[in-house]
Amino acid sequence: MAYDNDNIFAKIMRDEIPSHRVYEDDAAIAFMDVMPQGMGHTLVVPKVPSRNLLDADPSIFDGVMRVVQKVAKAAKEAFDADGVAIMQFNEAASGQSVFHLHFHVIPRFEGIPLKPHTGEMEKPGVLSANAEKIRAALAR
Repeated sequence: MAYDNDNIFAKIMRDEIPSHRVYEDDAAIAFMDVMPQGMGHTLVVPKVPSRNLLDADPSIFDGVMRVVQKVAKAAKEAFDADGVAIMQFNEAASGQSVFHLHFHVIPRFEGIPLKPHTGEMEKPGVLSANAEKIRAALAR
């Protein structure tokens, strides 16, 4: 299947849809997931279009994974998390719902399960506050 230039992440990168960005460089952007599975759930999205890992140009992985690691460290610190989960899905059967390669960075806490990703949208004020915590950790 071909890449859809009008997927929601492509629109976010073009600033056609607002987001709570926490980081951006030449390789990727990182922003808060509007339906977080846990406090601080952040998405890292490469700027080069691809549906998922299966059709991505391998040359993008170095830059994108550097951003995933940077955001994961900052999110763990920002929320004083016990750990951090990195998730990535390929095709609908695996759980992929937006067909632009992306990585979920989710701070994890002992004894607290993940919420379903199909839940309600988080309040903008909460997303904004969580984004600010991650930006502050990135600045240290």
